[in-house]
Amino acid sequence: MVAVVVYQPAHFEGVKALWEEAFPDYAPYNRAEQAIPAKLDEQPELLFVAEQDGAVVGTVMAGYDGHRGWLYAVAVGAAHRQRGIGAALIGAAEAALKARGCVKINLQVLESNPAAIGFYERLGYAVEPRISMGKHC
Repeated sequence: MVAVVVYQPAHFEGVKALWEEAFPDYAPYNRAEQAIPAKLDEQPELLFVAEQDGAVVGTVMAGYDGHRGWLYAVAVGAAHRQRGIGAALIGAAEAALKARGCVKINLQVLESNPAAIGFYERLGYAVEPRISMGKHC
């Protein structure tokens, strides 16, 4: 049985290991050591983990700026995919964002990841004609 719960400090090592598996090329500022403490300072109730038998098997981090919501760090361990865990995580994040008044949720997917694109399309997300831009502070 998989349960989706709000992140607690006891989840750290499991999340760290999952992210190292799922995102091996993550920049240092996206790694658990940096991202989790930052998230815990801002909307910690929007960091969810999927647990099975006490082990972290998935994550999603959401954010809301009062206008739009965002999803980040959506990951399910390779051995646990295709079981509805990702959809359950997204559902929890969407419900939490909608409860805050969010009417549109955004996410970014690498163009080179057709499996992820298909996953999100099955959940009702659509590719939008946008250019993603960023700047390191």
